[in-house]
Amino acid sequence: MDNTAAHFDSQIGVPVELQRRLTREHSAQMHRFTRSDEASIGGGSCVSSRTPTKDAQPLQIETHLATLAVEAAVALVINGIHYAVLMASPAQLEHLALGFLYSEGLIQHSGELLDWEITAINSVEDLQAFAPANESRLIESQAAVNWAHLLSDYEAYVVTLVLNQRCHQRILAQRRQLAGRTGCGMCGMTGLQQALPDLSAYSRYATSDEASSSPSYPVQPVSVKQAAYGRGDNAINGRADNGSPNSSADKQTRPNLEQLLQIRALIESTQATHQLTGAVHAAATWYQGELYVFEDVGRHNALDKLIGWQLRNQVALEFVVMTSRLSIELVQKAVRCRLPWLVGMSAPTSTAVRVAQRYGLGLAGFLRDNRVTYYGDNV
Repeated sequence: MDNTAAHFDSQIGVPVELQRRLTREHSAQMHRFTRSDEASIGGGSCVSSRTPTKDAQPLQIETHLATLAVEAAVALVINGIHYAVLMASPAQLEHLALGFLYSEGLIQHSGELLDWEITAINSVEDLQAFAPANESRLIESQAAVNWAHLLSDYEAYVVTLVLNQRCHQRILAQRRQLAGRTGCGMCGMTGLQQALPDLSAYSRYATSDEASSSPSYPVQPVSVKQAAYGRGDNAINGRADNGSPNSSADKQTRPNLEQLLQIRALIESTQATHQLTGAVHAAATWYQGELYVFEDVGRHNALDKLIGWQLRNQVALEFVVMTSRLSIELVQKAVRCRLPWLVGMSAPTSTAVRVAQRYGLGLAGFLRDNRVTYYGDNV
């Protein structure tokens, strides 16, 4: 087990050096209307005034330092090929890279990743050293001071990955051409077929022939233990006996409302970066009595970090809770991992529900206000 990751993810406190990497302070000015009987705001530089209308509320203006989340450009260089650039929170990048490789279908198990190295780009020389040849010449032809200014505004990292030889053709076939935005899990795809993958081999209801051609980890449908929820110690196999989604076996493994609300409360108290900034998503899971939370400015990045941690430690998960909506790219990632249940604090999309049901992924949304909604024909 990756104890370092577990220790970080289960603690509310953020180490100072990590906080400096994930957040920055900026000058800000907050304007708000207040009730006439409300006390003046304490702290900061405060000015009170009234608008001309008779019944207007007092306007409070507070100047302060705002703690904001960092979104960094993370370049993935795979076997010497500049494959993709992600906009992500610059923490747990090794988990992000591993989860991304698996979600993209570039690796079938963690053993195919032979080595990796993470480098922060702190100077023009660093930028030149890691840039593709054509971009390196462009950097040389332009004034170095311009690039220095850009690097003072942007933060960049390069994750250099070495995969075994059998993965090389996959890299060439699926290479992305564009940078990905923070909120986009499919940006950079050059063909429509890349956005519409056939995930039959990953289905939790795959036949034995289909399973034989699917990735070697996990090799079987995920086993769900009710004991994790304090409901007994009987292990229930996640596959339905009749091979169809949403059967009685799936209903038994479905996390109930009480369990999910407890998990939500724990997530909210554990999301350290979100508490500081209000600007990051999280993917969370419960494993062996511990909550693991992976934060990122991109919801798909947060899930990739969790998947990377799962692969690295070779653990079987019962469910994942996302603090975001459930969009199609999250469902596709969950299906590839044969995850039994994916739960969101916001709504799923229609496409996400249809794809989840086809491949046997349980889907639930609107985990809030003492309620949750399960989606599917026979839930």
